[in-house]
Amino acid sequence: MVKTPIYFDHAATTPVCEESAKAMLNYLTGTFGNPNSQHEFGRQAMKAVDEARDGIAKIINCKPSELYFTSGGTESDNWALRGVAHAFKNKGKHIIISPIEHAAMLATAKALEKEGFKVSFMKVDGEGFVDLEHLKSIVDKDTIFVGCMLANNEVGTIEPIKEIAQIAHSVGAVCFTDAVQAAGVLKIDVKDLGVDLMSMSSHKIYGPKGVGALYIRNGLRIESIITGGHQERTKRGGTTNVAGIVGFYEAFRIADRDLEKNAIYVSALRDRFIERALNEIPYIKLNGPKDGSKRLPANADFSFDYIEGESILFSLDLAGIAVSSGSACSSGSLEPSHVLLSLGLPEALAHGSIRFSFGKHNTLEEIDYAVDELKSAVSRLREMSPLFKLEEGEIKNV
Repeated sequence: MVKTPIYFDHAATTPVCEESAKAMLNYLTGTFGNPNSQHEFGRQAMKAVDEARDGIAKIINCKPSELYFTSGGTESDNWALRGVAHAFKNKGKHIIISPIEHAAMLATAKALEKEGFKVSFMKVDGEGFVDLEHLKSIVDKDTIFVGCMLANNEVGTIEPIKEIAQIAHSVGAVCFTDAVQAAGVLKIDVKDLGVDLMSMSSHKIYGPKGVGALYIRNGLRIESIITGGHQERTKRGGTTNVAGIVGFYEAFRIADRDLEKNAIYVSALRDRFIERALNEIPYIKLNGPKDGSKRLPANADFSFDYIEGESILFSLDLAGIAVSSGSACSSGSLEPSHVLLSLGLPEALAHGSIRFSFGKHNTLEEIDYAVDELKSAVSRLREMSPLFKLEEGEIKNV
């Protein structure tokens, strides 16, 4: 018998791995000094931060001097976009992003519009891939920022960032990628990608919440958004989160070490789930790439005709299965997913979506249990749907 509850919402957050938790503990109680203090307690703390910075920099192939610690993905996204916009506004005021970015980017872009910046959106196709030809047609001499997430948080699409960076650089624009969902899951080399900035977050890779990083290519000067002391080489004020940074690095180190093994295992779970769901549940649509190699290993996002996604979510929750009806950062909204609407889904179908995101601790037995419970929940909810009964010919349209 499968033990519940079952957690299938790893795109929202992950449990802190044992190695990360152990690494953090000493810096919460023993080596608790402020790394900016000029004594032994401070020096020990700063040594731990430096080692973490060196380690993460090595994983993504950048220099330690190019890595800045933040409070997470949202701050990093804000810093990248606002920092470039305000630093380069005399060169131009044209910003280009994809329409399927995280709310941290979309909301920041909207705020910058009120300051006089022009925001354009590159088109995406039905699987979520950026239309590179369209991007080429909208970049111009006034473009200062081109941003696109490396992998989408809802439908898992892995974007052609290397090509996007080349297009951005052809007009002298800065290229940014949000790698919050991709770091620790995909092998990332910032030099090979050619990006100028990249955001990451610890809690997506079995590390603690409240800590992340922004890669800023050496030589690129952007404005700070959090001013204060001399932390992070005067670029980002605020007392350094030593324990969080140590935990972030340890989680990232473990994720990078086990990256290939985890990808193979988790993608097998995903493929089993997708295959059974598509074969056994009628009137559903897999959102995002059909080719599993072009979507995140853990991601399976479906839309269900004739029923609301929230109803499915609550039914699965009662069965001990945790899933999401969209990104966790926007799940409090009653609006349909902006990602799915951008992919061309009708509003009704976008409302009926559920995201399943699997992790390294999940099992095949949990997958099969979840599909069985999903089938039962969908069948039960559709029995209460007049639209479904009409589709099935059980009632007449009079």
